[in-house]
Formats: sequence, structure tokens, C-alpha cells
Amino acid sequence: MNSSVNPPGATGMPEESTGTILQRGGEELLLSKANDRLAVKANSPQINLTAKIPSQSNQQIPRTQLREFIVAPETLETTMQAARSLPEVTFVSHVYRLKKNLQVLVYLTDEITIQFSEQTEENTRKAIADEFALKLGKTVDGIPNTFVYQVTKQSTENPVKIANRLMGRSQVLTAEPNIIIRQEQHYRPKDSMYNQQWYLNNSGGAEMSATAHIFAEQAWEITKGVRSVIIAVADDGFDLNHPDFQGNGKVVFPRDLKEQDFTPLPTEPEENHGTACAGVAVAEENGTGIVGVAPGCALMPIRTTGYLDDDSVEQVFDWAIAKGAAVVSCSWGAAAVYFPLSLRQRAALTRAATTGRNGKGCVIVFAAGNANRPVSGTVNERGWASGVLQGSTEWLNGFTIHPDVIAVSASTSLAKKAAYSNWGTNISVCAPSNNAPPGMWFEQTGYTYTAPEVNSPLQGLGIFTADRMGAAGYSTTNFTSDFGGTSSACPVVAGVAGLVLSANPDLTAQEVKRILQQTADKIVDSDADPQLGLRLGTYDANSFSQWFGYGKVNAFKAVQLAQQKRQPPPPQSVKKSNNNTLAIPDNTPQGVNSTITVSDRALIKDIQIKVNIEHAFLGDVEINLISPTGQSVLLQSRTLGAATQLNAVYTVQNTPALKQLVNLSATGNWQLNVCDRVPTDVGTLKGWELTLSIG
Repeated sequence: MNSSVNPPGATGMPEESTGTILQRGGEELLLSKANDRLAVKANSPQINLTAKIPSQSNQQIPRTQLREFIVAPETLETTMQAARSLPEVTFVSHVYRLKKNLQVLVYLTDEITIQFSEQTEENTRKAIADEFALKLGKTVDGIPNTFVYQVTKQSTENPVKIANRLMGRSQVLTAEPNIIIRQEQHYRPKDSMYNQQWYLNNSGGAEMSATAHIFAEQAWEITKGVRSVIIAVADDGFDLNHPDFQGNGKVVFPRDLKEQDFTPLPTEPEENHGTACAGVAVAEENGTGIVGVAPGCALMPIRTTGYLDDDSVEQVFDWAIAKGAAVVSCSWGAAAVYFPLSLRQRAALTRAATTGRNGKGCVIVFAAGNANRPVSGTVNERGWASGVLQGSTEWLNGFTIHPDVIAVSASTSLAKKAAYSNWGTNISVCAPSNNAPPGMWFEQTGYTYTAPEVNSPLQGLGIFTADRMGAAGYSTTNFTSDFGGTSSACPVVAGVAGLVLSANPDLTAQEVKRILQQTADKIVDSDADPQLGLRLGTYDANSFSQWFGYGKVNAFKAVQLAQQKRQPPPPQSVKKSNNNTLAIPDNTPQGVNSTITVSDRALIKDIQIKVNIEHAFLGDVEINLISPTGQSVLLQSRTLGAATQLNAVYTVQNTPALKQLVNLSATGNWQLNVCDRVPTDVGTLKGWELTLSIG
């Protein structure tokens, strides 16, 4: 077994590169030195170095023992030398920048993680550590033959250089310096009123629970939505002149079913609802105003007739199908206690959910309603104004019980049930909204009837969203802070569905519904409902709650799962061989190289090497594969003994060291190096074959 230690400098890369290449996750990242700062580690966290190291300023790197000193560029090297001479200093390093991302500072620690090959014995590991003056720290759980070492004051090079030199050793599979990069905060839009949109992201506060929001910022790190995903909002009218609906390709296929034209602007004083709902779902990220749940998605505004006859319902969904809507958001229902859908209405929803989006289906989202009643069920009513509802009363919202619909209830900024929110066995998920007394607002013979009063205080913040411009609308500004009801919970979910489809457009409507349900947060409200005295805020054995469905929608988890379900394109296979016979030089460290050139530009998903060698004593032979970047992988150590014929296949399964080449570029010259390390016996490389799965 080979236990020799390679000579210093055997890196496989140019000497000048050893200090500018960072080994990271099997990749090589280019570094440049920051010319005005250094990082210093003292013997003890209690030691104050600020008086001993002259600098323009300094700061502790949080959660580390490193202190960063900023100096004039011309004094950097002398300051580093002076710092190294201090007896209380154990480690001094340059600070680096990533060349592809120069604003990111990279701080070195004094640690290096080294994974040795399976054949490397303990005495060899110790010899390598001693050569570089490394101190053994600990083993790495779960990864065989892997250890954390510390550089010492006797080490003559920094961890970046040492790691690169180690990568040239046949005994080392991986060597990575431990680096520190500041944690990036989750993406936050710059829109001026974003901080008032607690339902997207919050950290708690007055009348706010840190679990009440939908984790939009984390979702936006994956996608903020794409224009090819169209969210249709069907409602009473839309102020399309609002700044938050501007942007290239933002508004597509507008339709006014009330006026039978293509300008769905509000014309009546009370037509404010659609603008607010559209703002919640898709308000553009433009540096001003608010931002929607899916700001990158397109908006299809559909102004409804205001009536729910068969033809009107068909027109909404047929337009959405014809013009390519991915999601249809419906914050409305029938002005009736009991409203089953007609055959044509049921068919219109089914048609959209199955034939829309080229057969994948439109995701249809409906608000559950605001009467604090079941979407399908019976309640013993009393206390309604004018006695309009009394005794055993059946409730039914035919839209929300349709099997293809996502029915949305409302939770509050305190992650509790909104007092008004309808509930029942057909609720899919809930989403954050305001809190307010229940009500059933419908007109009958000139009167408006409201539900029995709730006397207990109702806590919770309103939804901040877009409003009609100027004096029109809910407020005299272009925004309102008091929007609510399941009307605002519904477009929240519609926006999340838009993000899900932006991450994975191949999902069907039913798959989107399942993802939203599977990833929802199980918020719990154990309090009794203040109006009916019910306690339905916990979950049964099927993880279902009548108040919250499968839980509060979580945008990040939903988008993450959608992304994971995205099917990658099947990998392609590239098979190349070199059958030129080459004599293997006897007892020559350089050996002989045979080259195969790959022109395909893709990443490696799997790798296989076949080797054919004849040799009088194969135990003299060592075989390495050298990638186009110069990375060397030991395929065969000197363990073949007296065998004379080698026809072997090396794969990721039987040669784990090949894993470090997975996900790297396939392009370039691949070399098979065969080296005879012992005199007398000789042999021949008959040929070899390289098979890559790329994608």
C-alpha cells in the first residue's frame, strides 16, 4: 500500500494560483485579496488587541474569535507582520473577496477540513499534518476518513494555500479551508410601504405573532414570480393606473364583463374591492408603494357582471381558460345563505381546473366567506337583525365545496381564527387577514342584514394593500391599511400559487392544491369562538382543522417543495475512448498520460472509467484520472500484486473519490495517468474509455 508523502508544491495547479483559489464543495472559486484589511485571532477572547495593532477601525466578526482591522493599503503587509509577532496572537490572515461577487468579504479561520482516501494510513496522515504544521482537532461525523485540523504559528502558509497544496496529494480526496461569510438577510423588497405588510413577513410586535405571516421573503429567494404565470383576479373593477400595477407585461388580457369591453376600470363609488385584492396578490415590486405576494407574475383583471347567473360565471372562467390564466382568484360568493351551484356553474369550474393551462388546469381559489358559518352545514340561528335568520338554518357556499377549488379561511396577525371567517370540512388552507365581527351582507327588499354582535374585543391588524387612486376608494390615499375578510386571505393564497407555478410550471392544478396543503403551518387556536362558542382550532388525526383547513399557507415551504418536484431533464450519455497503445515508463514518477477530449458543455451527473493494462507486476502501478481543471482522482493504488492483466471499471459506487467530479463541467481534456513506481517490471496501457452522464 502506498504510504509515501508527496513533495511540497505538488498541487496540480500553477504556483501563483495556490493563494487565489478557494476549494469549496468540489468547486474552485477565484479569490482576490482585500487590500485594506486583515483578520486576527488572539489566544483568548478576553485579550484586547485594538491598542496593539494600529488601524483606522476594527470590529469583531460576530460569533467568531476573529477581529477585523481596516488599515491603509500601503501599511497592510507590515501591519500583518507586526500582528504575527505578538505572542498573544495565534492566527493572522488576509481578508478576501470572491471575484464573481466582489462585495462579499471572505474571512479565513485557522481550520482546514481534510478527507483522506480510504487507503491512507494513520502514520501517513500524521506525516502530512506535521509537514504543514497542522494540529489535529476532531473527526467529522458521517464522513469517513475526514478530520478538522488547525494551522499553528509554525505553519508557513495560510489555509487557502495549504488546502490547494493538499489537493495535489494522492492521499487527499478533499481539503477545504473553513471560511466565514456574513449571513445574507432574506430578500426584502425596497418598496416604501413594505414594512407595513406584516402578513408577508414579520418578527412579531404589537398585535403581531412571529408565526402569523407566510414567509414570503424566504420564498422570494427562490422566485418572485414570472410573467408567464398569469394570476387572474375576478372582481368589481381595477384601478389599472395605480403605480403598483405598472411594469412591462404586468397587465395582460384585461376584460370587463359588466361593460362588455376590455377596460375593467371601476365606475361606481363602491367598486374598490378588486384593486385591493389585486394589490395583495401581484402588486409590482418597483421601489415604491407595496409589493404583492407574487410581484413578478402577470395580472389578468376580470371585471365581473356583479351577478352569478350561469352565463356570467361561465364568462369569467372561459376567459381565464382562453387567455392562459394559471391561477384564478375569486374573493366573492353568492348573496345567499344557501347557494348550490348549477350544472353549468359546476361545469365551468371543472372545465377551468382540468382543461386550462394546456390541460394542467387553472388553480381556482375562493374566499370562504365572512359570516362565521360553515361553508356547508347547519347552525341554530338567533340574534340576527330583524330576525331574518332563526332556528335550524342550512348554510351552503357552492363555490367553496367544489372539489377543484381551494377554499381559503382567514387567520389574524396573532395567528388566531379571524372572528368572521367561515369554516368547515371543505376548507383547504387559511391565510392571514384582519380581525372583525362576523357579517352576512346581502340586500333583500332594500334592507342589509348583519350577523349577531360579538361583544368581546377582537385583536388583529388590517391588511395593507393598494387602493383606488386619489379620493376614490377606501381611503383618500392610494393605499388602505384596513382591508380584510377572507377577501384578502384569498389573493394571498392565489399569489402563493403563482409562486409555486413559477418555481415548477409543470404542476397540475390538483398538485398545486396538495402542495399548499402539505406545506401549511399548523397554527392552533384553542380559544372558544366568541360568537358560537365552538372550539375547532386544533387538528384531527388527518392533520385537518375545520377553522384552518390543513393550516396557514407557507409560501417558502410550498415553493421549496414545488421546486423539488420539478423533474430534471434526463441526463445524456457521452462515451469516448482512446485506444492508442502506450508503453508505461518503468519507475518514473511522471508516468504516462492518455488524453480524451470532451466538447459537450454540461455538468457531470455520473462518471465511469474503463481501463485496459498489461503489466508484468501490476502491484507496481498507480492510476489517476485528471479532470480538465487539473483535479486528480486516484482510481487504483498499488494493491494489485502479481496480477498481469487489468480490465477494470471504476465508478462512483466502487471509487467514491469520483464523487468530487460530479456537478463539475465535462468540457475539456481528460487524462488517464498510469505510473510505474518500482523498477524492473514493465507494461503497456492498451487503452481506456470515459463515460459521462451529463445534464
